[in-house]
Order: sequence, then C-alpha cells, then structure tokens
Amino acid sequence: MLPFLLFMLAGCGIYSFSGATIEGKNINIHQLDNKSPNVVPSLSSTLTEKLRSRILSQTGLSSVTKDDADYDMTGSITTYAVSVTGATGVQTATKNRLTISLLVTFKNRINEKSNFSQTFTRFADFDASQLLQSVEGKLIEDIGNQLADDIFNKAFVNW
Repeated sequence: MLPFLLFMLAGCGIYSFSGATIEGKNINIHQLDNKSPNVVPSLSSTLTEKLRSRILSQTGLSSVTKDDADYDMTGSITTYAVSVTGATGVQTATKNRLTISLLVTFKNRINEKSNFSQTFTRFADFDASQLLQSVEGKLIEDIGNQLADDIFNKAFVNW
C-alpha cells in the first residue's frame, strides 16, 4: 500500500502538510512597492517579510533573486486607509477600520495555468477612542498574516 501511495504522490507533484502543491524548487518574491496614497515607511518591508516567511516556511522552496525562478511574485500596496465603521448618534464614531490591499502578480513558470494577478484586501477594526499609532503595529501584524495566508492559498493550495 505504501509504494502505491508514494507512486500516486510522485505522479501529481509534491504535496506539503499545508495542502500546497509544490512543483518547483525556488521562488523570487520581490519587495512590495508602496503605491498607497497613505505611506507607512515600514509597511512594504513588513508585509514582504510576512509573505516570504509564510511561503518559505510552508513550501520548502528556496528564496532566490534570479529572473528565471520557478515561481515569481511581484506586488504593490494599493490601499492603506482608515475609515469609520461604527457610530452612535450623528457624529460620534465608535469603531474605525484599517484596510490594506495588495495587488499581487504570481507567475508559475512550471504551470502557467496557475498564473494570476489579483487584489487581496483585509481589514481590522479598532476602538475609535484609540489613536491609530497606538494600535497600528498590532493591526498591521494581524492584517499582514491574513493577507499572507490568502496569497499563499491562491498561489499554492488551489482549494
């Protein structure tokens, strides 16, 4: 039974415990450009590192900076915005929302049917009595993790 199972897995690519299908050996994940009208200086490097960490830890791929990598991922931060989501009365905000969007282009040089260019958006709410600066780090951490999961799933899991 074990040889049959190994044969079946070998014929369909390499699978990880995360459910990802990995056919290549390396990936080039480019630094995200910050094209949002509101710029947080560390946001690009923070989100890029979250994405790299998620993909490399779940796939076993090696990170390279060459143009002919098996997988190539580029992207930009298109939205970093705070809006009011909850209010009492006419002019009293109770909740604010931080929204971050990334436009990601993924190229799979082994299977071009897996290529995509898509915008991923996540948000987190926080109490309006709090200053954004006091909760921003935690919000970026949470949103960044969600975005990294979404992008990883789209690129490698294909559920």
